[in-house]
Formats: sequence, C-alpha cells, structure tokens
Amino acid sequence: MRIATVHRSRMSAESELGPVKLRLAPQTNTSDFAVGDWVLVDPDTRMLVRRLQRRTLLQRRTAARIQQLIAANLDTLFIVTSCNNDFNPARLERYLALANEAGTHPVIVLTKADQVADAVSYQEQAAALQSELDVVALNAKTQDAMTALAPWCGAGQTVALVGSSGVGKSTLLNTLADKSPEDTQLTGGIREDDAKGRHTTTSRSLHSMVGGAWVIDTPGMRTLHVSDVSAGLEILFAEISALAPACRFRDCTHAHEPGCAVLAAVADGSLDPERVERWRKLLEENRDNTPTQSGPRGNKISQPRHKRR
Repeated sequence: MRIATVHRSRMSAESELGPVKLRLAPQTNTSDFAVGDWVLVDPDTRMLVRRLQRRTLLQRRTAARIQQLIAANLDTLFIVTSCNNDFNPARLERYLALANEAGTHPVIVLTKADQVADAVSYQEQAAALQSELDVVALNAKTQDAMTALAPWCGAGQTVALVGSSGVGKSTLLNTLADKSPEDTQLTGGIREDDAKGRHTTTSRSLHSMVGGAWVIDTPGMRTLHVSDVSAGLEILFAEISALAPACRFRDCTHAHEPGCAVLAAVADGSLDPERVERWRKLLEENRDNTPTQSGPRGNKISQPRHKRR
C-alpha cells in the first residue's frame, strides 16, 4: 500500500481496493513516515509491517531544527507561485535547492496567468533561476492546466505541489485530480493589499489523478529554512560553481579576493550581482543550519551549529 495521510497518532494508505485506515503497532512513530511512502501491510489485520526503501525524499529542517518529511517517492515537484506579488525569486530558489537535493525534477508553475497582461516576464524571471528549468504559466481553474502539465503526469508518475498559501495549489489539485464538487479541496483567496494567502490545506495528502498518476498536496509554507542542501545549491547556482575553479586562490570566498573569477563576472556584467548575493546568503545559511558529524568512527553524532537564520 502507499501512505496517503500522516497524522500524529494515525495514518491511512491507498490500496488496490481503495483507502485503508492502518493499524499501528505500539511505539510506532508516525513522523518516521512520509506521504508517498510504500509500505507492507498485513492483509487480514491492516497492521503496518514495515516501510519499503524510498527512491526520493523531500524534507526540510524546521525552525525547531527538527527534520520534517514532506513527501516520498516523487518524480516531479511542482513549485507553485502566482503572477502577482507572491512571485519571489529568492523563495523559489529555496524550493529549487530542496528539489535538487531530493533528486526530484522541479517545475515552476505560474498560476493566475490569466489575470496579468504580461505573464511572459514572470516566465523569463523564473526560467533564469536554474539552467534548463521547466516553467509553465496557466490558469489553474481550466482543463488547459491539465494539458500544460501532462508531460509530468503520466501513468505511474507522482508529483507534489509546494508553495505559499493562496497561490492556487488547492485549485490546481482539484483540476488535476478531476474531483467531484463534494470532494474538492477547499480553496481560499488572497489579501489584495499584499497578495498573502490564507491556509486552506492543513496536512499532506495523496490523491489519484486522471490517467493513473498521483499528486501529493502540501500546506503552504510561510518559512523555508535551508539546511543539508549543499548538492542542491551547487545545481541551482551552477553558473557560479563553474567559475570557482578559475579563481586565483583555491579557498576563495568570492567576496573580496584579487583574481576572483566570480567577482570578475559580476564586474563585466555576465553575472547578476543580486543573484550572487542570494547565493552567498543561502550558502552561509546552509552551512550554519546543517549539523556537523562528530565523534569516533561508527559512533557519529550530529552537533548543531550555533547560528540559524
């Protein structure tokens, strides 16, 4: 079976015969499971036996330094934002770093494209955030949205929706899953003054899609701390990483050293200084938030660093 919902003391799963409420053994820690996990279940008792090995895992470290599992066994991560004041390149870069680290294919989905005169400018800004990044602009309420996202929603594929509240994730879910009126996810508007959304999804959940794919809905994230994503950042900022070997000094910080290839690229206009500044910030935040391993070999323990942003 496949985990469909995870709560503090209970879980449900999707089986060949439909939804199942799982029985959990004493001392089972539900925080060890993610929506999208494949599990073995006793067919007679519905008792959870064990979790199968994950292919991919999307996770984040919370403000309390707790590792939170978001979704498992994803093929594609739809990073949803809207064509209004919610569009924030720095926040999108954080989601991209998480997706890269998890080994999932990121796609930026721009909703409310029908409500602006020029959606192309939003697409161009989003596409510039990472090499060969897929960006789709759409109206989440129409069936055209399903057509636009069809390349990543084939039979056997699993996608997840992440993004801020109010950007249209629940509306998009209702379209992708072709839900009946009584089964649709609640949707909420946004405040006109700051484009901030209201929470309508309160927990992660797995839904079947037309054509045999699966979609995982997630609550809006107001804060997204960067941690444990060194490889993800290297992919995200590949154009900066590629310049580092050309620096005069091997341990160049790309901040003030003579002969720095990164600073030279900023000076000649081939690198956006704002993007370089965001790269520095995320690199520092990731270093400060990522626990270090200490202790004798075979008995390593994680030691948190003193800073957190």
